Amino acid sequence: MSAQPDHTPAPAAPYVPAPGAAAELLARLRADRRAEQWVPAFERDWAKALEDARHAFSLTPLHEVVRTWQLRVATAPAVDAFMDSGRDDAGFVDLDDVLGGRP
Repeated sequence: MSAQPDHTPAPAAPYVPAPGAAAELLARLRADRRAEQWVPAFERDWAKALEDARHAFSLTPLHEVVRTWQLRVATAPAVDAFMDSGRDDAGFVDLDDVLGGRP
């Protein structure tokens, strides 16, 4: 044994949204110009995550849906600006690469 301290980083705490975050997010999605596509997609993702959470006895699937959709909403203005700029989008980046691996 060494008297040296262990410098391994502590594991990152899992993402836990604020209470009511899903309801607030859904309200934002309903108010967005993309509501016609986004609201049904969010509701589909939420329903699947709810079923997964019931089977796993874990809230993690629900937290991941909120996290993913919060990031989509947050990055939408940048995506709109990029698309409006007329730049070539052939070299896309997968959303999972941006968000990181799923636990």
